[in-house]
Amino acid sequence: MATVTHNKLVRDLIPQIILRAGKYPEMRIAGDGEYRELLLAKLQEEMQEYISSGSPDELADILEVLIALAESDGLSWAEIVALADQKREERGAFREKIVLIRVED
Repeated sequence: MATVTHNKLVRDLIPQIILRAGKYPEMRIAGDGEYRELLLAKLQEEMQEYISSGSPDELADILEVLIALAESDGLSWAEIVALADQKREERGAFREKIVLIRVED
């Protein structure tokens, strides 16, 4: 029997999916401080996967990690969206594809 070590944060239903596949997961629950660090590592992982693949599935994974990070900071997703809306109103979005070359005095 082969063993694969992952040692990373996974979605809540992954252990059940592994069990249904006839395999046996070893797992533990992360502490709060560790959880945030694992979320940041997961964000980097998912961003690299998106950069490599361009898959919308990876964007969905990034969004899920961002939601979890907001909640771990005591913020609701609605609060994060409101902050993004406010910044968009004050500073714009990225829709016009503007590249700033330099600013001179």
